[in-house]
This record gives sequence, C-alpha cells and structure tokens, in this order.
Amino acid sequence: MDSGTGAARRGSPGPPETGDRGRWTRRRFVGALGGAAAGSALAGCGGDGGPADAEEARRGAPPRQSSSSAAPKASPRPSPGLSGARPLYLGTYTSAEGGGKGVGVASYDSASGRITGKGTITGVPDPSYLAVHPDGATLYAANERERGAVTAVRLSDEKVLGSRATGGSATCHLSVHPGGRWLLSADFGSGTVAVHPIGASGALGERTDLVRHTRPAPRPGQQGPHAHQFITAPDGGHVLAVDFGTDTVYSYRLDDKAGTLTEVAQAHTRTGAGPRHLTFHPGGRHAYLANEADDTVAVCAYEPSSGRLTIGRPQSTGSKAETNYPAQLAVTPDGAFAFLANRGDNTVARYAVEAAGARLRLLGTTPVEGDFPRQIALSPDGGLLFAANQHSGTVSVFRVDGTNGGLRLAGEPFASPVAVCALPL
Repeated sequence: MDSGTGAARRGSPGPPETGDRGRWTRRRFVGALGGAAAGSALAGCGGDGGPADAEEARRGAPPRQSSSSAAPKASPRPSPGLSGARPLYLGTYTSAEGGGKGVGVASYDSASGRITGKGTITGVPDPSYLAVHPDGATLYAANERERGAVTAVRLSDEKVLGSRATGGSATCHLSVHPGGRWLLSADFGSGTVAVHPIGASGALGERTDLVRHTRPAPRPGQQGPHAHQFITAPDGGHVLAVDFGTDTVYSYRLDDKAGTLTEVAQAHTRTGAGPRHLTFHPGGRHAYLANEADDTVAVCAYEPSSGRLTIGRPQSTGSKAETNYPAQLAVTPDGAFAFLANRGDNTVARYAVEAAGARLRLLGTTPVEGDFPRQIALSPDGGLLFAANQHSGTVSVFRVDGTNGGLRLAGEPFASPVAVCALPL
C-alpha cells in the first residue's frame, strides 16, 4: 500500500464526462453480455466493451431541490431477529426503457423470504443506490444522472424531503456516517466524493466538501477517475473511497464538526484490477475488495489507527463464464461467511471466512436465478440474502444456512423493473 496526497479538492469537479462513444459511463454494462434487457445499467455500479458498457448514459434533468422543516420521525429500525413482515426498498433507473417510476416499496417475510409489493415512492429520479439513516427514519437515494444528486425521503409518510447536488456526475453510491450527521456519496462520472450534512428532520443540507481523485493518474483507457463507493470503516474514524478508474482505495479523516475530508492514505490494486466495492469484516481489521475489471477479489488488512488499507493477492470469484464482472460483497453478521455477486456468471460465490477475517476460502457458487446480479444484501439478522438482478428485472431471495454458508432459493424471484438495488430493513 502506498500513501500520498492523491486527491485534489475542488469547488466543482470540472466538466463531467459526456457519455460519448468510447467514454466510460455509469450504465456501462447495458448489453455487454448480449441479449440484455434494454436500459440496463451498472450499479453501486460501471464498464465499456471490456469492463465498460457499450451504451451511453441516458440524460435527464437534475432533480429540483426543496427544503423541509423538522417532522416526526418513523419508528426506530427493527432489531435483527424480529419475525414477521419487514420493509424492503428497491432501486431502479427511472430514465431507462422499462425502468421503474421511483423507489420501489415492498415487504418481505423474515421466515419464508416471500416479497410483497406495496407501491412506489415517486419524485426520486434514477435511484440506483439506497441507504437508510441509523435511526431508521429516513431513506437516502443516489440520483444517477449527468448532474449527480442525493435525495432524502421520510419513511413514516414517504414524503420526499428534497435533493442536493453532489457537485459531480453520475452519483452511484452513498452511505450514512454511523453518527447520523453526514451523508457520503460517490460520483462515478466525475471521480468525485462528496459530504452533505443531515439535519434533525433527516433532510440534507448544502454540500460541505467535494474531492476529486486525480492521483495516481488513471490507466490508459480509463479516461479519468471513477469513484464507485464511499463508506465508513468500522472504527468510525476513517472513511474510504473506492475508485475504479485509478485502481485505488483512498482513506480520509472526516471532520465530524465541519464535514470536511483530509486524505491520509492510498491503497493501490494491481494495474487494471478496477476495484468496485469494499466490505468490512465485523472484526474491523480486514475487508474484502471486489475487482470488477480483472474478475477477482482480494482480502485487505486494515489499520484503524492510521486508516491504512493493505490489499492482498487476487483470488478467484468462482466464475466459469467467459466474461464476468464481480459487483458487491456481503458478509454475515457473525463474520463466518462472505458472498459475492457475479454479473455474467449469474451466480453468488460463497466463501468461508477464516483466520479471524484474514482469509477467504471459496466454497462454490449458487445460480442467482436471474440475469446480471448487480447488488446483493443480507437481511439484518443474516438469515436471508437478496440479489437485485438488473437485466432480468427481478429480485431473488435465498435462505442462508448459518452452519455452512449454503444458499437455498426462497420461492420465485420477485419482479422489479431494472432491479439494481435491494435494501432489506
């Protein structure tokens, strides 16, 4: 791992990528495997021809900003292990042909895994990635458009509290800092990460920081940085940004009072790996990195005191397909098993987590019963795994065997237009 000052702070990121042929766009996997449904896109999420997609990003007007005064909050998020119907929210592309009309609202039975549709929260454009506030009262959506934005939704009455521009383009990922005061977001098109304050009502304030990744320089063919994820490490003291275009994971300190970022370290993959998604082990000293461009995963060591990440050797995704783009990892709450979404192979790879998180052992793969699983998520208790299958427009649910990590399909996949994110609460 190298350290350095590889990100330049800017008030604006400069001209966003236009989506012209040959340029990277957020929806890069549309039709990449042939016979894919029209309007598909890349999630949490990106590629062209190789790991990129062959279609331009569809353009849309930026969401209108609005404000909201404080309002009563929803009931606290249920604790893991509760039975009965639980909330499920679904992300899509509203501007894609055959896409949804906003954030899908559903519920799932915690015992059977059966999903029941409830409706749609409209007024949220292209909500390709979703996150919830720690208190369970507010939902946040990444608006993946040329002018990137993030939107807040109060869950008690499904009222849209307004949107804020990120300052970048093609916002593809967001997360809430554990303290609940800051929203972190990543812009794929511009290679930027942003911070927004969260008010008492759950509504978002004006951006407090924006950083564009400029060093190391992207490899030939990448045509710029492409931030793909922005999360908080388990220690809470550092936030990490995964950038596909620079083959780098950046570590920052977040000023919890000012909402500003200070870079403290960089970790570099091998050239051309194309890192996409980082997931921490519950122990907090190790994490797992999905590299979508070279179809590998890597175990990473993490040092909480410095925020430094050390990326290990590449390992197999278990894919047998000619082309495969690993998307997202999920780790069970007890840290015993890890799962990886394989787009192309259309499987979920299963790993045993060993040596207190320091080692992954591939157990095998399970067919996802859908096409192009762009995102996966575990229920809070780890008993169910949800796979959002972008090209087939479905969400598959699997029961997780806590003794061996086995996956068993729980009924027929649920139809959800251009399914790119599933968020079970």
